[in-house]
Parts: sequence; C-alpha cells; structure tokens
Amino acid sequence: MRLTLIAAALAAALAPVAHAGPAATKPQAVACLAEAVYFESRGKGDTAALAVANVVLNRREHQEFPGTICAVIADGCEFSYRCDGRSDALRDPEERARALRAAEEVLAGEAPDPTHGALFFHSAAVEPGWFASRTRTAEIGGNVFYR
Repeated sequence: MRLTLIAAALAAALAPVAHAGPAATKPQAVACLAEAVYFESRGKGDTAALAVANVVLNRREHQEFPGTICAVIADGCEFSYRCDGRSDALRDPEERARALRAAEEVLAGEAPDPTHGALFFHSAAVEPGWFASRTRTAEIGGNVFYR
C-alpha cells in the first residue's frame, strides 16, 4: 500500500500539478507538497526541504489560509514559483526525490518543524517590507522564516 501511494505521488510529481480543491486525495496532497518543496528549497538541503513543507502544513492548519495542502499552494502568488512564468516541471530527479521524501515525512508526522511554527518565509537575499511585522523564527537554507 505504501509503495502504491509513493508511486502515485511520484508519478504526479513528475508533471506540473493540477491543484485540487477540498476533495484532494492523500497522493494529491503529497504531490502538491512535493512540488512546493522542490521549487522553494531546491539545492538547499534536507532541513530546508522540511522547513518549506512545514510552512505549508502550518498554513493549512491556520484559519487565515485554505484548509488543504493543494489549496494553500495554489493560493495566489504566495509561493513565487507559481507566478514566475517558468515551467513547473520537476526536472531534477535527485531534488524531486528529496522533495517527495520531505513531503511524506512531514505529512506522516515523522519530522520536527525546524521553523517553529512559521507561516511565511522569503529568501535571505531580499528584504520584503512585511517582515518587520512578523516574529522571525529561523533561518534555514538561505530562507528566513516568520510566524
């Protein structure tokens, strides 16, 4: 059964995800989460991948955000890769596998939240205007996390 779910999630992660609504299945949630992790933490390591995955889950549980993983990711341009005009294909097989592992671990509750409950993050290379109104919780893999 676990292999079937992994295979389904991996197959879905190989192509851009059609973001599902509230009826999203677990494989869809894994695929959506893996996509966000791939694009927002690619090349930044395992802890960065877990951090991005946790931000998505933290948002899913917060009243100000949509209630499903796929809807959180599809919410406007909150995740920059969704609105950058580039392909959303997960081309790097190693990074795709890292993203899928992180998504599965976080969804299974097998990994701690290195962001300490963060709902937002941005690249450390930029200084968005909104950061001053938020509590900074961590800096991981070149990203700064906030609650």
